[in-house]
Amino acid sequence: MTEKIFAPLVACNGAEVPSFGLGTWQLRDRTARTMVESALDLGIRHIDTARLYDNERAIGEGIRNASVGREHIFVTTKIPPDLLAADSVTRTAEAALMDLGTGYIDLLLIHWPRRDIPLKKTLGAFVSLKRRGIIRHIGLSNFPVALLEEAISVCDEPIVTNQVEYHPYLAQQKLLEAWRRHGISLTAYCPLARGRVAGDPLINKIARRHGKTAAQVTLRWLVQQPGVIVIPRTSNKARLIENFSIFDFTLAAAEMSAMSQLAVAKGRQVNPADWAPAWD
Repeated sequence: MTEKIFAPLVACNGAEVPSFGLGTWQLRDRTARTMVESALDLGIRHIDTARLYDNERAIGEGIRNASVGREHIFVTTKIPPDLLAADSVTRTAEAALMDLGTGYIDLLLIHWPRRDIPLKKTLGAFVSLKRRGIIRHIGLSNFPVALLEEAISVCDEPIVTNQVEYHPYLAQQKLLEAWRRHGISLTAYCPLARGRVAGDPLINKIARRHGKTAAQVTLRWLVQQPGVIVIPRTSNKARLIENFSIFDFTLAAAEMSAMSQLAVAKGRQVNPADWAPAWD
């Protein structure tokens, strides 16, 4: 029997987060349940969801159906931008936990920042949830550097991650430097640039050298960077296995550097008009 592989843990301000997780955006009902079960069976121990995804109940069912103890699973969910008032945060987190049925939430994120609701009040509600045992860790999503610094200054508990779009076509060096300065991890969503990496000549050249796919090389490029976590989404079990098969090879420094040079001015894939902050 082949020994099961587990992703290395990323230590960030008191949390230990598996460096590879299953993203579940657009996964619903039976698909969400079966993909979570398949991921956990494969050895993936990090499941990422959000209230906006409307799949927390199915995610919880998938977790309960898997033969993995709850204590070995890291569950992340997020509070939507229209529910960031303190009382709404509390109600939404409690409802999310009820739907998940996991006993506690490992990591709760602000999904998108809002300037019209004071961060101090929002994060104060997060702190209360942590101290009540509803959540174990506090994080952010889609926060540029200035807002990160503000969040750190007003939050009475450590912030462990900021989940942002990150792939070879979108430079995030300024964010990475800020996160590392504060001991925070960067969780990369949209890590394959919505499939764009599959047709990239440079990435494919590197992939052939290692006997891997462009997707595997890209995910390896991300997790090989200190403090970076990846959460690729897929509804295909074969693709899930492919995505997770990235811990048996290492990219050379020259390959890492070459891929970093692919960043372009219009590399961002996710930029909703209603919610996007002023990006760095």
